[in-house]
Amino acid sequence: MVSERNEVAARFRALLEDACELADPELLREMQQQIIAAARARQSGDEQEVGWHGMIGNCEQLVAMRGRIEKFAAVSSPVLILGESGTGKDLVAAILHRLSLRHGGPMVAENGAATPETLLESVLFGHVRGAFTGAVRDHPGHFRAADKGSIFLDEIGEMPPAMQAKLLRVLQEGEVRPVGGDRQLKVDVRVIAATNRDLAALVKAGGFREDLYYRLNVLILEMPPLRERGDDVALLLEHFMNEMRLSSGNELKISASAAEALQGYAWPGNIRQLQNEVHRLNALCEGQEVLLSDLSPEIAKSIDT
Repeated sequence: MVSERNEVAARFRALLEDACELADPELLREMQQQIIAAARARQSGDEQEVGWHGMIGNCEQLVAMRGRIEKFAAVSSPVLILGESGTGKDLVAAILHRLSLRHGGPMVAENGAATPETLLESVLFGHVRGAFTGAVRDHPGHFRAADKGSIFLDEIGEMPPAMQAKLLRVLQEGEVRPVGGDRQLKVDVRVIAATNRDLAALVKAGGFREDLYYRLNVLILEMPPLRERGDDVALLLEHFMNEMRLSSGNELKISASAAEALQGYAWPGNIRQLQNEVHRLNALCEGQEVLLSDLSPEIAKSIDT
């Protein structure tokens, strides 16, 4: 990608140099400088991206997942991302969209657990004016907003049964019906779903529709928990520390004892918990070196257990 942009920038330079001989040299040189500056800025941004499309880590599970993501991105079938909270399921969804043929279309996300059940249907499928109190204008909903692109449905295991039935219809027929509407509307959307729940167990318990489960259970990505990723903890820690240094200017260093505790901790909250711990240290650490005593109590204690 970077080499392609370099080539484009070089072509612009050549064209503008030729144009300078035929037109106002001062004006065209200014245009040339602006284009070159923009190209360099884009190149710099690409080179600064850490990890594989922002996915940091070199553990065996992550390397294998990258190959599956590339394969899954080439098709439009639904993808189900499984994993504990904080493992980066939203990042994987974004990468899937970015690498897909739909990358030029929109990417819309919704958390099924964060939206009240009474509003979820309208949020996803839209509504027409007058459908309910407060519906003063038509609203397209996320599925229509994501047409020709992708929609990421996080925490799909929390979706109410009535909404599961409506989602199944979208997957089967490619149609949505806005709340208060009198007709079905066609949509072309790739569904990426994620959950930290055991959907198979939910199906057996009657908490999740079996037909929807098998509709989603086609292309599966399982996110490894951070406690199983070995040295990736150190890579992620350094990444978050660098982000913190850039944003706050605080040049914190990690002591050997603190690094050992951070590496050996089980991280039940996974990557999100590690990132939050760095933010906590940035706010509370009094010196320039993070000591074992500066860590959250549950992390500091883990070195002795």
